[in-house]
Parts: sequence; C-alpha cells; structure tokens
Amino acid sequence: MSLEVGQMAPNFEAKIETGETIKLSDYKGKKVVLYFYPKDATPGCTAQACNLRDNYDALLKAGYVVLGISSDAEKSHQKFIEKQSLPFSLIADTDLKVHEAYGTWVEKSMYGRKYMGTARTTFVIDEEGKIAEVIEKVDTKNHTAQILK
Repeated sequence: MSLEVGQMAPNFEAKIETGETIKLSDYKGKKVVLYFYPKDATPGCTAQACNLRDNYDALLKAGYVVLGISSDAEKSHQKFIEKQSLPFSLIADTDLKVHEAYGTWVEKSMYGRKYMGTARTTFVIDEEGKIAEVIEKVDTKNHTAQILK
C-alpha cells in the first residue's frame, strides 16, 4: 500500500528517544516533516540528519515540525541526537508499526542478497493531517532544499 498526496496521513502512537509517547495527531495545526531513514549513525543517515539540523531554523520559520523515524531503539536515538546535536526528536519504531502504516518497510537487495529494511522516504504532512508531498528520491546532503523548494 503506497500513500499518495492528498490522503490523510496514518495517525500513529510511538515512543521518541526520551521514552515519551507521541501521536501524529498531537501535531494537528502544524506542518510535519516525517522522515524515515534506515539506521542511526550511518553515513547517509548522518548526512541527512545533519542537513536538517543545519537548516532547522529555516524549517521552523516555514512552520515545520521535524520528526525522524527508524527501527532503532530509544537508546540508539539518544546517542545519535547527542553526537550530532540534533534539535528534533527521533521516533523509535522498533515494532515497525509506523513503517508498515506508511509502506516504508520494504524488501531491499544488496549484492544479490534480499532483506527487509527501511525505504528512505520523507512525508510532508499539512496542518490538516493530509500528505502534501512524498519525497522518495531523498538527496541526503540537500534534503532541506527538497522540502522547502
């Protein structure tokens, strides 16, 4: 199931790095950048997170809340946030419920070996909770420009 622009973004309840539970519906009335990434502290994921960090003020000025999400646990997210000085929360989707709701847990292939993993995808969600944009070809080093274009 792939989500499309104009559809309501699936609501979810999940824990962030602090262990606190958040819901997408908590952000109604705000624009949300919900970005799915494969793994904390890997080169591409670090480049993407740091690009969003370095342009965070511009994203805030444009009215966005930024939430990263991967299948890593809260402790891993805490270390990643600390090491990279990330100003936004990371969702620990260890049971993959949010990945499955958004269609981002997919079969991948590397060196002929097939495995399940996260499709790096960003969903821009409007104030009403509708999907305004789906970015599937993420440029990790220039991701903010893709969002703010």
